[in-house]
Amino acid sequence: MAKTKRNVLFIILAVVILAAGGIFVYIKSFLDAEFRIKGTVYIYVDKDKSFDAVLTQMDTTAHISDLNAFKRLAAYMKYPDNMKTGRYAIIPDMSIQEVISDLKGGHQAPVKLKFNNIRTKEDLAKRLASQLMITEDELMATFNNEESCSKLGFTTETILCMFVPNTYEVYWDVSLDSFLKRMKDEYSKFWTDERKAKAEKMGLTPVEVSILASIVEEECYFSDEYPVVARLYLNRLRLGQLLQADPTVKFAVGDFSLKRILFEHLQVDSPYNTYKHLGLPPGPIRVASIKGIEAVLNPAEHDYLYMCAKEDFSGRHNFAVTHAEHVKNANRYRAALNQRKIY
Repeated sequence: MAKTKRNVLFIILAVVILAAGGIFVYIKSFLDAEFRIKGTVYIYVDKDKSFDAVLTQMDTTAHISDLNAFKRLAAYMKYPDNMKTGRYAIIPDMSIQEVISDLKGGHQAPVKLKFNNIRTKEDLAKRLASQLMITEDELMATFNNEESCSKLGFTTETILCMFVPNTYEVYWDVSLDSFLKRMKDEYSKFWTDERKAKAEKMGLTPVEVSILASIVEEECYFSDEYPVVARLYLNRLRLGQLLQADPTVKFAVGDFSLKRILFEHLQVDSPYNTYKHLGLPPGPIRVASIKGIEAVLNPAEHDYLYMCAKEDFSGRHNFAVTHAEHVKNANRYRAALNQRKIY
């Protein structure tokens, strides 16, 4: 009887040891799993909340050493049933338990959203969609919807004025409505009482300042000319003259690559053609930068009414007060175009 008890105890002890060993091996697999990365990488969980998509990123982006260990611990922590959208950072030396905790808890890493050098709605939608979970189609639907734009205080022609190029911290999975509200808030913050007062003194609204700034930026290759060109157009507006800005013609034609504006281009029937229509066009021809807006609000002091690209193709301009001076400048530039066979 005593011998039987000893055998039973031995068997129980052996089972316990084996079980403990199994548990140790099981736990060790979690502890040994690592991310073979040299710097921070990001995992994205979109609206589909696909666990398989997360596993693929763990393998190909985070380069986890034991994908099965991640799957087992994720299942134990009930992550597949509690997935949250977002952009999640994985840094070297993080444990898989820490990563799963972040994923399950929705502890995201914000995106430093940037957009600059944007011409069209399509350009902006593409740039934003490349940094956010929002799609190009969703953005374009808003930009082209009169009611949506009106709720934000703009029209489909002026909606680009709401976007002030800067760096903004946002979450990758921000909703479209929340994102647009944030951009409107940033726009309102940018247009301080001081800036609005300067615009009003010129007889312009903030939107009109952005429209003019967009023309100034398209006209200039060098930003130090922004204040000079801004004043030139302000002088024309004050005198009731046509702006006759070549970039607006390019916008109206739909071809920014034009190197020479011909008579046929000047005849295009578009409210953006400032050779035919007095005043500012109905909307910006690009997303104006802060520097461009500040140039309009703080223009240089001069009496220039005319400008023409320099004949040396440096990207700079010859400015003139009188039409006679301008004709001389234009003839020099036209001769240079002909010499280079630019038609």
